[in-house]
Amino acid sequence: MDCDVLIVGGGVAGLSLAWRLSPSRSVVLVEAEGSLAYHTSSRSARQMQPSYGPAAIQELTRRSIAMVEGISERLPAPIMVPRAMLTLGTETEVAALVAANANLESLTHSETMERSPDLRPETFEASALDGTAMEVDVPALLEFYRRQAIGTGAMVLTGAPVTAVEVVASEPAGGTDAEGAGAEDLPTRFHVTAGRHSITAGTVVDAAGAWADVVAAQFGARPRGLQPHRRSVAIVSTEHPVDPSGPMVEPADESFYYRPDGTHLLISPCESVPAEPGDAQVVDEDIAELIHRIGEVTTVGITGVERSWTGLRTQPADGLPVVGFDADVPNLFWLAGQGGYGIQTSAALATLAAGLLTGTLPDDDGWLAGALSPQRAGLG
Repeated sequence: MDCDVLIVGGGVAGLSLAWRLSPSRSVVLVEAEGSLAYHTSSRSARQMQPSYGPAAIQELTRRSIAMVEGISERLPAPIMVPRAMLTLGTETEVAALVAANANLESLTHSETMERSPDLRPETFEASALDGTAMEVDVPALLEFYRRQAIGTGAMVLTGAPVTAVEVVASEPAGGTDAEGAGAEDLPTRFHVTAGRHSITAGTVVDAAGAWADVVAAQFGARPRGLQPHRRSVAIVSTEHPVDPSGPMVEPADESFYYRPDGTHLLISPCESVPAEPGDAQVVDEDIAELIHRIGEVTTVGITGVERSWTGLRTQPADGLPVVGFDADVPNLFWLAGQGGYGIQTSAALATLAAGLLTGTLPDDDGWLAGALSPQRAGLG
């Protein structure tokens, strides 16, 4: 089969790009696993926090929230609901956070206790509140991307790992080289074997998450130092009832977080342990230690683990996504390294990537494209 763009990777990056690109280009998406979003995207903590991350991420998050709000208006149920974020610390720590981020407001100790009465009051002095943070129905968002992409002509193939790549020269117009150009002067295309499928594409997008550097090497590109890191999440039961509308809570050092998940609590030790690409597994000791820590700062009384999971957050050394055409393999496009920002930036990041791929990126977004470029200093 032939297509304009082949997307390698069926997580949130690949699915969201297929959504934005398929109305104007023929798109095929291949996913190595038997189901979409099997690894990191389906193991998200499901939060959009405009105060989280560096400037480029905050801008993409702000745009994504607005876009997903628009998407939700066309659906039977909203994809996002408000979920405020409380960051606990000393008065000095909170003042510094608020000064550095316009999305945050400072709360006094008593105001914090009113919002989260299960906190142990002696364990903090004040908090910074992000009232713009949202909880995301990730399965609904991923399904929207998938359904819209297919509805506008994209082909989505699972169980289709890339196993072979051949670079082929396109035939000159009319089938003859009347101008005497050599084969090296002709535009090239990729002939890709993915599972049992044979695909020819003018452009390939590397949206392979933890495997992005591996996939790039298959197409002749140098790695960009994209390192997967393990991060775990658990759903736990509690002795005392959890307020389903309560905030997400974290300390100023971002060493863990917790938030309501219905009548349960969702918790994460926020570990960032280098790992190999693969099906990441929970380390039980990490969850047990976190349960102890949460017991030290709250009175909820965690009584047991209902379920737990681990995902891989993949990013380069500078922590920013890698988005744009490869300088050495011009028809290879990077869309990888989102780290923990994939869900919260997906709609806007896919729009940015589609603009770069189609040559329609607004001039005002040049700074974003430069900040995320595969050619920026310090990669690889």
